[in-house]
Amino acid sequence: MAAAVDAYRAVVDKRDQRAFVERALPDEALRRILQAGRMTGSSKNREPNRFVVVRDRARLDALAALGAWGRWLARAAVVVVIVQIERHEFDAGRCAQNMMVAAWAEGIGSCPAHLPEAAVARLLGVPETVAVNRVIGFGYVDPARAAPPAGVARRRLPLSELVHEEGWRAAAAGRGDRP
Repeated sequence: MAAAVDAYRAVVDKRDQRAFVERALPDEALRRILQAGRMTGSSKNREPNRFVVVRDRARLDALAALGAWGRWLARAAVVVVIVQIERHEFDAGRCAQNMMVAAWAEGIGSCPAHLPEAAVARLLGVPETVAVNRVIGFGYVDPARAAPPAGVARRRLPLSELVHEEGWRAAAAGRGDRP
């Protein structure tokens, strides 16, 4: 059984990882990741999310070949595709985040990938009556590439630039808020 995780630390410390070592995920860890997705709340408790689990190396390579933003999926141990029987973006996003935080608690890295949904559906035999919503790669992080690349390593905006109390206010000096 996994150790207890501080939810705040899990959310604040987790970062997307795309560089994995060649190591399979234990079935029990994958089951907990999928269970975290299954237990995600949904609008009117409709449970629209279904999961296509891909571990086959040739199929992972085929997914990676679908677009430049997903090439790193070829090195993932597992890809989970969230398919929705009725489209609800918020529910899919919550589900994806729950699975990625659960993976983080297991010492497993993850990242969503942007791939053409129709091409993913064709490759995986997903019928047109449902919608591919998210593609997430999971794997054990390559320690040599665990740090963020210099080009993306940045500090986050302070809360004072993001939070508007009691209504919208003019943005603080700096980047500002634009419509």
